Amino acid sequence: MTKSLILYFSRAGENYTSQGIKNIEIGNTEVIANYIKEFTEADMFKMEPLNDYPEDYMQCTEVAQKELNDDARPELKEYIEDISEYDMIYLGFPNWWNTMPMPVWTQLEKLDFDGKTIKPFVTHEGSGFGKSEKDIKNLCPGVKLAKGLSIRGSSVEDSKKKVKHWVKKG
Repeated sequence: MTKSLILYFSRAGENYTSQGIKNIEIGNTEVIANYIKEFTEADMFKMEPLNDYPEDYMQCTEVAQKELNDDARPELKEYIEDISEYDMIYLGFPNWWNTMPMPVWTQLEKLDFDGKTIKPFVTHEGSGFGKSEKDIKNLCPGVKLAKGLSIRGSSVEDSKKKVKHWVKKG
């Protein structure tokens, strides 16, 4: 039997919702991660930066852009050290500046993905995966990249059926 891991980054605070920018307690990507957990027996690991991002949406985007421009690798509160027991990795993140948030890069660079399958899922507001799938392939040599799932952050609450269909497609 395939053993799976849901490895994700998500940010609460001000985010896009169906009512515009609102303060949310659970980040959009975490909502999707929880749906995946509901439909699988996967373990979960949330990547959390050591230093929290600003709750203010615009301030957060500025910090994220600076990290990207600086090619930063923000430290995490905790790392997953070994994924050898997993065959399938559901990798989730919001699209920040056309790619993954830099804390995701920090974690991915510390793991051996040779022979693993990554099934990525992204939340966004119109830019889909951007170049993140290409970045995953570059960061994770030897990985098989499966078809990903792209969901607008403003519609995560209505995406449960879509997530279930994607998970069940294997």
